[in-house]
Amino acid sequence: MANSKRDLFLKRRLRVRNKLRKVNAGRPRLSVHRSNKNISVQLIDDVNGVTLASASSLEKDLGIVGKNNVEAATKVGAAIAERAKAAGVSEAYFDRGGFLFHGKVKALADAAREGGLKI
Repeated sequence: MANSKRDLFLKRRLRVRNKLRKVNAGRPRLSVHRSNKNISVQLIDDVNGVTLASASSLEKDLGIVGKNNVEAATKVGAAIAERAKAAGVSEAYFDRGGFLFHGKVKALADAAREGGLKI
């Protein structure tokens, strides 16, 4: 029986997250969520269960409300790197969820690296 796209996505997300849990070494997790209309990212401390910083294309001050393209992902990546520095975080591990690492997700990760966040 063929799996649906959603089933494959959930399976991939669990596989990625379980691999990352083994190598996290106490670092916060940079978790990405991409929908058809927006992209968002959170810096999460899994030990304490707290979100340290977040950024989204829904924020008006980024000037990209309602856009979900590579340019928007780049701005969100730069914003999360800046907010991570303000929160005192210099390195994290990148949790792409079930999303493939190319296009918008890759642009976000590259912008966060350029902003000084070690991923």
